Amino acid sequence: MFRTRRLRKTEGIRRLVRETKLSVDDFIYPLFIEEGKNIKTGITSMPGIHRYSLDRISEELDEVVALNIPAVLLFGIPTHKDEEGTETWNDNGIMQNAVRFIKKNYPNLYVITDVCFCEYTSHGHCGIIHNNDVDNDATLVNLAKQVISHAKAGVDMVAPSGMMDGTINMIRQSLDNSGFPNLPIMGYSVKYASAFYGPFRDAADSAPTFGDRRTYQMDPSNRDEGLREATFDDEEGADILMVKPALSYLDIIRDLKNNFDRPIACYNVSGEYAMVKAAAEKGWIDGERVMMESLLSMKRAGADIIITYFAKEAARILNKR
Repeated sequence: MFRTRRLRKTEGIRRLVRETKLSVDDFIYPLFIEEGKNIKTGITSMPGIHRYSLDRISEELDEVVALNIPAVLLFGIPTHKDEEGTETWNDNGIMQNAVRFIKKNYPNLYVITDVCFCEYTSHGHCGIIHNNDVDNDATLVNLAKQVISHAKAGVDMVAPSGMMDGTINMIRQSLDNSGFPNLPIMGYSVKYASAFYGPFRDAADSAPTFGDRRTYQMDPSNRDEGLREATFDDEEGADILMVKPALSYLDIIRDLKNNFDRPIACYNVSGEYAMVKAAAEKGWIDGERVMMESLLSMKRAGADIIITYFAKEAARILNKR
């Protein structure tokens, strides 16, 4: 009889034969930066996560750097919103000022910006509204303005999240033609119209005021379509392909890993985070173990990069090992 348990007997042998290993190097930590002063606002549906004004963001960044987390993903929350989200290309907007502040004071921290409109539009959708729907091509024109403004501020990478057709092509051409050919793009390549985004909309003030986003985000029923979407981003020049959400779409992460020779990212989204936190608070699960097992499952599925609100907690554990 071949006894597979021989290689499980002690922690020493388990470590030696372990196939998947999680590292702090895998993590990107999302940050919510709100325009204003002296702001540190807890997000009720996301325990432990806050919105910070720029004058207080160092409270968070000092810890991120001390934990050796390599990168942050910025979401801006402006004071002014309008129909088109014009603040997204304001060179003195909250996102642009945040990029300059972080690159000046934390030069070794890799800074990625979310490129979208939902936090900046009065209607909460991801672009220009025509006939009660987002106008894809008109939105692309404004996306180009937004990424150039972020690039001029000194961002390290842009991450367009709106799921407009042709996004990567428009951004790549705009960056190349404006003197930023070396600025990489992380595509939200396979982004589903998911119920797991609920707490994020509290955090970013980004809930749509009418309708939903199912005309531009993917149907959760569809797997093959994810490969088509990722293929478009790959061909248009995305440097990293992302799947969002993560836990309910581990099969999609593996599909991308098997089919593309590019780094694969996943976004461990707000609802996934909130469920673990809520169940742990009730005492129904061991929150720390479930957190680490969940993150490990994303890595095992094929993710090279994990965007997660758990980054700091997980880093504390991994740094002790």
